[in-house]
Amino acid sequence: MSTQDACFMLEALELARKGYYTAAPNPCVGSLVVAEDQIVGRGFHLRAGEPHAEIMALREAGTQARDATLYVTLEPCAHSGRTPPCISSIVQAGVRRVITAMEDPNPQVRGRGHAALEEAGVAWESGVAEEVARELNREFCHRMTTGRPWVRVKQAISLDGGSALSNGQSQWITGQEARADVQRLRARVGAILSTAATVRHDDARLNVRLGVEELGVDVIRQPLRVVIDRQGAMTGDLNFWQQDAPHLVYTLTAHEGRLREQLPDAQIETLDAEDHGVHLKQLLARLAEQHEINDVLIEAGPKFAGALLQQELVDELIVYIAPRLLGSGAAPLAELPPAQDLPEHPGWSLREARAIGSDIRAVYHRDAE
Repeated sequence: MSTQDACFMLEALELARKGYYTAAPNPCVGSLVVAEDQIVGRGFHLRAGEPHAEIMALREAGTQARDATLYVTLEPCAHSGRTPPCISSIVQAGVRRVITAMEDPNPQVRGRGHAALEEAGVAWESGVAEEVARELNREFCHRMTTGRPWVRVKQAISLDGGSALSNGQSQWITGQEARADVQRLRARVGAILSTAATVRHDDARLNVRLGVEELGVDVIRQPLRVVIDRQGAMTGDLNFWQQDAPHLVYTLTAHEGRLREQLPDAQIETLDAEDHGVHLKQLLARLAEQHEINDVLIEAGPKFAGALLQQELVDELIVYIAPRLLGSGAAPLAELPPAQDLPEHPGWSLREARAIGSDIRAVYHRDAE
């Protein structure tokens, strides 16, 4: 890898970030066409169903793409999906050399794009700025390699660790800036997952309430709002139903009929039962396979957060710490059985900590086994 290749790839990665709020369920991808050390074409993938980054860069380059080098942050596709394969356009444009940041983890693509380039006589190299590219598309890579979405639990707590008063009141522990930050988080995820109890208690909408100007996009992509209703308790008078955003309600077979009567226009699916609730691993697998969800944001109470943590289904914890004291009797961040000891390795690594207004946002990732 040359320094020049690394510099061009990092610029392509900056282009890729323009799809941060719009590209899902596809990965964020950027591309450059470079001829005689000059950038002659730029492109990034905006949203699923629209041209891939390579195609946009090649279009801008035009005839200057012949004998040029193409930089792309992800292995070009060699199959037809929502769009035609990119490899054909690359070969037809006469590109001499292709540099990629990483192999595509999608089983339909993995290695096939590079192999197709080699078969067509196009020189290629991969692994330039790979760590940066993987971090950018961490959630997409996770879905493709594990078969389930990246799961992040978001909780707001006080300095003494309380997430709600003893009477259940939790609005608002954090300040306005932190709440706006959560809206930006909602805007980037594939799905928001909650429980019927939380939605009913908070009359939650679970949608993105920022404007296009605030996010710098042309259209707001609302996440799929997923509610687990294991007792068939959702009713049609909630604010949840008044939002122009997709939704999905998971319940047990025993309650499906009643829910369909109560909510005739709702999208309802059933899951197997497990430990007096729904089968959480099955739910996540369904979201990944059937709904192409790369990542899920959990917005629910400590009981549900605890259930996910006990099954080791949480990949990321986002904790907003407010300068408040809620006192004894406050609800915890997560309901968990008492720990029996303090292990040498806590199992979580701090990835980021920063001030958001008067609050602190701390991000933790589960340590790899």
